[in-house]
Amino acid sequence: MITPNKNLVRLFLLSLQDNICHSLNHLDGKHFVEDTWERKEGGGGRSRVLTDGNIIEKGGVNFSHVFGDYMPTSATAHRPDLAGRRFEAMGVSLVIHPRNPYAPTSHMNVRFFIAEKKGHEPIWWFGGGYDLTPYYANREDCIHWHQTAKNACDPFGKDYYAQFKAWCDKYFYLTHRHEARGIGGLFFDDFNELGFEESFALTQSIGNSYIDAYQPILEKQKDILYGEKERQFQLYRRGRYVEFNLIFDRGTLFGLQTGGRTESILMSLPPLVRWEYNYHPEPDSLEAELTDIYLQPQNWL
Repeated sequence: MITPNKNLVRLFLLSLQDNICHSLNHLDGKHFVEDTWERKEGGGGRSRVLTDGNIIEKGGVNFSHVFGDYMPTSATAHRPDLAGRRFEAMGVSLVIHPRNPYAPTSHMNVRFFIAEKKGHEPIWWFGGGYDLTPYYANREDCIHWHQTAKNACDPFGKDYYAQFKAWCDKYFYLTHRHEARGIGGLFFDDFNELGFEESFALTQSIGNSYIDAYQPILEKQKDILYGEKERQFQLYRRGRYVEFNLIFDRGTLFGLQTGGRTESILMSLPPLVRWEYNYHPEPDSLEAELTDIYLQPQNWL
């Protein structure tokens, strides 16, 4: 068995953060501000946040590498074999909230986890993916997003895109609303079935493809004219994003339960959001089209 090369993964993640921030800096014209932090129990991270940009109202691209002697309950609840092991978790996680309601929010995360115990084989896996959350959806954008995701997965097996897409549709679902968060993309976790080198290569392919999937959409939609009606609908729909992250997101729960830096964990939340009691969009409107058509899981390709 090939021993996982933790340092190689760390170097890739730091480079991925650099590359994504560079691309978004160039597109927006305003740069991310870096903030490094340390975790008392072990590890730390490098947070980069862009606020009040020309295109991006708020965006965060975070790298973290944390370790400790005991696993949090969010991990051992579904993997009791992790109990009593020392762990390391590292990853890049990002959320981009554009200002223009016609430009969708995007999320991406790639991560590596390893739990070790003397005298035992290490338990390790990769996870992550990306998903798109539009407010005023565009079918061409949805197709581009999913085609890029498929292209990233196909060299490693023709069925991985279909598996990860279905997993994404299931994971990013607000059960209390009976509603998808967005139009999906990729999601995978506990992944090690290709061995370390190929599992790592697949994770790299997915992480590197994010900017190819998102940047063309952002460039196309960033200058569309909009009014107060569209802005208010965007803020209302952002509420769904907040609800998912605070109630269901495993990364958020893991970070909080392991004593992670709260500011960095919650940087994914949008700067402005609103809730409206018992809101229903006008039938056959663009606002209704979002939930009636685009948030229904489907084969975009």
